[in-house]
This record gives sequence, C-alpha cells and structure tokens, in this order.
Amino acid sequence: MSTIRVMLCCGAGMSSGFLAQRVRAEAKKTKLDLTCEARSESQVPQFFGKFDILLLGPHYASQLPNYQDLAQKHGFKVDVIPQRIYGSLDAAALLKMINEMK
Repeated sequence: MSTIRVMLCCGAGMSSGFLAQRVRAEAKKTKLDLTCEARSESQVPQFFGKFDILLLGPHYASQLPNYQDLAQKHGFKVDVIPQRIYGSLDAAALLKMINEMK
C-alpha cells in the first residue's frame, strides 16, 4: 500500500500543526504509512499534487464547495474536520476519518 498523503488546512496552520503532529504519532503506533502536514489556507494551492486528502478546519466549512471543485480538477479528496475532533485534537478519531476517506 502506498503512503497516504494528508494536508490539514487552517488559518495560520498552528492548531492544525498540533493535530498533524498527533496524527503522525497515532499513525506510527498503528503502523499506517501516512504523511500529515498542516498549512495555512493561502498555501494550499502551492501543494496541489502533493497530497491525496485535504482536511479543512471547521472554520473553513463554508468553503468546502470551492475545495470540492478544486479536488475534482486536481485529484484529491476533501472534507471538513468535525469541530469535536479539531477542538480536542483527537488524532485517533481523525485517523479513523482519514482511513474511511482513502
């Protein structure tokens, strides 16, 4: 199985940076081949083609339709991280979500 490449998107990348770090640690524990990076919303277009799954912070939920259009054009999956996962930095729950999306 190939590496699952995940990008988390939020305003400045800080909160999602903590969540990405926890997801990487959780993936390592479960021996899942995964990369997970966090970027600010303005940086995402620079990385098209370098991730398979884009997960938006809950505060970007209104932009999901725009990202769905981009996902079709650039070949990635996209969804919004539920507030309960994002707010609690629940890496196990986010990893489950990622596994369901792949």
